[in-house]
Amino acid sequence: MITVHHLNDSRSQRVLWLLEELGAAYEVKRYQRDPQTMLAPPELKAIHPLGKSPVLDDGEVRVAETGAIVEYLLDTHGGSALRPARATAEGRRFTYWLHYAEGSAMTPLLLKLIFSQVPKRVPLLIRPVANGISRGMNARMIDPQIAAHTAYWEAELARSEWFAGDVFSAADIMMSFPVEAAGSRFGYGSDKPRLKAFLERIHARPAYQRALERGGPYSYA
Repeated sequence: MITVHHLNDSRSQRVLWLLEELGAAYEVKRYQRDPQTMLAPPELKAIHPLGKSPVLDDGEVRVAETGAIVEYLLDTHGGSALRPARATAEGRRFTYWLHYAEGSAMTPLLLKLIFSQVPKRVPLLIRPVANGISRGMNARMIDPQIAAHTAYWEAELARSEWFAGDVFSAADIMMSFPVEAAGSRFGYGSDKPRLKAFLERIHARPAYQRALERGGPYSYA
């Protein structure tokens, strides 16, 4: 039996969604963030030394990192319908978006999260200075980077309805978290109609809805 070590409001929601799309049997072991720090609980370190989620157990096999888990599940649980054929244009796009989602896309979003927390984590006396640093970094470096990435996503979705081509794939599952996270922080206005439509399409998928029921509250949906 597959077990997903799942942290609330995290990237591991995508693993539950993929399993639902595959129709695979699995169980969920839930972990809750500390409400003050928003960090994962120490119990996760018993599962993986870094104390991060997701981690997947499949019999004697343990896999960490979302992208690696996605590839493992596609390889072992009949996910050919969710992955374009290799050595095709769609297959190359699929590989790109699979890795981009956890690489280039998440870097500015993580920086945004970190710098938003800085003023809350310093002594009250220096909080005005920390606020100034946070605002400056966001305005000069982080927000422009996020704007560039979301504009890129919008342009790519003009090429095809889904990120890897005309057919829904696991690349769209991987890209869901950065698209949702950026949308929750900035919103998608009239200049991002394709990203808004992408979110509407994925949120309407029955497997996505079933994954929400299994994983519990998920702010980004």
